[in-house]
Amino acid sequence: MPGAPEGSLRVEALGPQHDRGSFVSGAEALDRYLRSQAGQDARKNMAAPFVLVLPDGAIGGYYTLSATGMKLAEFPADITRKLPRYPLVPATLLGRLAVDRNYQGRGYGRFLLADALHRAVRSEIASFAVIVDAKDEAARQFYLRESFLPLPDQPMKLFRPMEDLAKLFEG
Repeated sequence: MPGAPEGSLRVEALGPQHDRGSFVSGAEALDRYLRSQAGQDARKNMAAPFVLVLPDGAIGGYYTLSATGMKLAEFPADITRKLPRYPLVPATLLGRLAVDRNYQGRGYGRFLLADALHRAVRSEIASFAVIVDAKDEAARQFYLRESFLPLPDQPMKLFRPMEDLAKLFEG
């Protein structure tokens, strides 16, 4: 996936060594989550937060991954036609994704998304798709540009089949 930012950046699991206090994305709910909830969610295995660490040690962005289940009927019929008739389909939830406003427009969002999708593909846990809940129309358009598909009755909830992602990261 193109859009990787320059330099020696790394994405790592959120830990106590990361300074979360200065992170400001412009979306208060996402900022508040990183500052006050992300560490607890990690400790309680409710979500796995990952941070983009810049060369100076600052957090340039973050995302969270967790397991989820979707009702089979929520997916488009042409997608579910070949699936077993289980009531719930296992999926990976990309719960949050934010970039510090000082670094927006540099490809860090796409870089974080690529990292999240790659981690989801590498997981040894069964997952049919990666699911996202777009917080607004701009976020929805971002995911649409990255080949996510909207759910038929929930246009702000999008998905990308794991089979598609595996092909993206082959080789």
